[in-house]
Amino acid sequence: MFERVAIGVSDGAASRAFYAAAGKPAALELLEGVPVTRRLHVAFGAADRAAVDAWWRRLVDAGYESDGRPGPRPEYSPSYYGAFVLDPDGNSVEAVHHDTSRPGRIDHLWLRSADVAAAKRFYEGIAPVTGVRLVHDTADRVRFTDGEGSFSFVAGDEPTRHVGLVFRIQDEGALPPAHDPDGNSVAGVVR
Repeated sequence: MFERVAIGVSDGAASRAFYAAAGKPAALELLEGVPVTRRLHVAFGAADRAAVDAWWRRLVDAGYESDGRPGPRPEYSPSYYGAFVLDPDGNSVEAVHHDTSRPGRIDHLWLRSADVAAAKRFYEGIAPVTGVRLVHDTADRVRFTDGEGSFSFVAGDEPTRHVGLVFRIQDEGALPPAHDPDGNSVAGVVR
């Protein structure tokens, strides 16, 4: 799905250290000298529940703030097991294991949106070239997937800001650079 997810960081050294300890997937790009990403949730796939537990323990022991202890999250799916910590800029980062998680890859993103319906319209508009489809649609949350990973928009007075989403696409020029309704950058790259 994502060729790259770019986030702005306030302190490159601190963020590189955090994300190295967190097992940053290659698709996550840290950018300095750009506006700092705020209110993002990003989840990385883990091999099993023990890997989720070890991930959380390693980061908390290193001094990073917990954003949720390891445990089942049946509200998402019967097999869902996750743990959460905050990155140096306050974004929520998760290690997750479930039936379709892919270790070492971005499993999903959650972005807050000032207008979930507008986000839905925008991403439905680019769905044909990105290969994603809408799989959850309520007034306060929409979720798109390509069958492997997913991204959701949830209602929030303060939307997620300064995220760059680069999708893998089939045809050059089919997705020129744009901004979604919350101002996040969106582009496509042929791979």
